[in-house]
Amino acid sequence: MDRYAVIGHPISHSKSPYIHTLFARQTQQPLVYEAIDLSEEHFEQELTDLFANGLKGCNVTIPFKERAFKFASQLTERAQRAGAVNTLKLTDDGILLGDNTDGAGLLSDLHNRVGELKGLKIALLGAGGAARGVLAPLLTEQPALVVIANRTASKAIQLAEDFSDLGVIRGCALDELAGVFDLIINATSASLSGHTIAIDEKLIHPDMACYDMMYSAGRTVFNQWAREHGARQVIDGLGMLVAQAAESFALWRGIRPGTRQVMNEIRRNFAL
Repeated sequence: MDRYAVIGHPISHSKSPYIHTLFARQTQQPLVYEAIDLSEEHFEQELTDLFANGLKGCNVTIPFKERAFKFASQLTERAQRAGAVNTLKLTDDGILLGDNTDGAGLLSDLHNRVGELKGLKIALLGAGGAARGVLAPLLTEQPALVVIANRTASKAIQLAEDFSDLGVIRGCALDELAGVFDLIINATSASLSGHTIAIDEKLIHPDMACYDMMYSAGRTVFNQWAREHGARQVIDGLGMLVAQAAESFALWRGIRPGTRQVMNEIRRNFAL
């Protein structure tokens, strides 16, 4: 049985093992998939050991996406552009290929839940690996504007400059975020740690959508805050998780699983 995993820290909350087990069953692929918590101090060595001991591929989540980018020996074009990796594959000739399926997963879910993104004004909260992974795909949708807001303004400004060739984009500090947006996307891990994000509540209005890349039973902390301040549509990241997982599975196994039935199974079994 080929062995795959999701790696991160923390990782016990992850539904990825359940998702990929359902994908394997659906496509009749012989594999096992587990969640593995790696230490921040010894990430590279522990990951090297996993591949040396038979791991065929893995998903990479917080806080290792940018370190996985440096760890990979070869990168897909979308991973190269993102500067972050969420999927690693050990090829038959021993090359460790890094890919990023986050953007494809996010767009798939946004198209299903929000619709057309062309012409929208979008705020993206956070400037880490999760944000980097979705920026190029978002900008290819031709939004009117993307504003990256981050706790450290300089990181958001630099990130905006890195992607300025793809569309109208700028960066600022979280507490400087202002304007009228059609969509706010939370790409920080704040909901995972139970924290709220320091943005002005006046940014929230009924005719917008708020999207949290995190997911939980019930509303995430960010989505609960957004709903309390007037957002009618709040969406968690479960749909993105399943869609990006399907992209990863296709990279590893050469077959693309269906996602709708898997989404329904997860919602039913975990009350998400």
